[in-house]
Amino acid sequence: MFAKVPLKIQRQIKFAINTLRDGGLVAFPTDTVYGLGACFDNITAVKKIFEVKQRQFNMGLPLLAADKTQIGDVVEYIPEVASLLINRFLPGGLTLVLQKNVLVPDIVSGGSDTVAVRIPAHPVALALIRGVGKPIVGTSANISGKPSGITAEEVRSQIGGEIEFIIEGDACKGGKESTIVDITGNIPRLLREGAISRTELEHVCQIE
Repeated sequence: MFAKVPLKIQRQIKFAINTLRDGGLVAFPTDTVYGLGACFDNITAVKKIFEVKQRQFNMGLPLLAADKTQIGDVVEYIPEVASLLINRFLPGGLTLVLQKNVLVPDIVSGGSDTVAVRIPAHPVALALIRGVGKPIVGTSANISGKPSGITAEEVRSQIGGEIEFIIEGDACKGGKESTIVDITGNIPRLLREGAISRTELEHVCQIE
């Protein structure tokens, strides 16, 4: 679970895992910016994320999974084209929008019947999710409309007093946001072009 994670960070991850299981909020480094996490099925914790970020409740929150199996745990099914994209681009900068299953509370999806899921390419984030044993909410650790933090100190300056724990990892690399592809229709639809280009996607499947 802790491959490629320094010992001092391993201790923090163990504490963070228990914090999430107890209903707390944890900020953690990802392959883009610092993320703000909660157990996806803890409605009270998810509600607190909206409050901390000052985010509108009709805006769904993305989930971070450790692997394809965990994605399958929160969606109705994984279409063949989604499997192709997962196998090619994840872990990495691709977010897939799929039909959620009954385990995903409406507060997570903003009342929609879909959910956005990604596998982050970061050892700390992956170790945290694996330790919890299920996907976690993985939104940016900032107040909505303000710059996303790439260091623990930047997160602390915005929301440090509102959450239970911040993992003191190295600075995140920032960069482009993940590319978002909707897989719920007959043809995958590009909602946002980010870290992965349309051209790269079209090498794998047809894109609307």
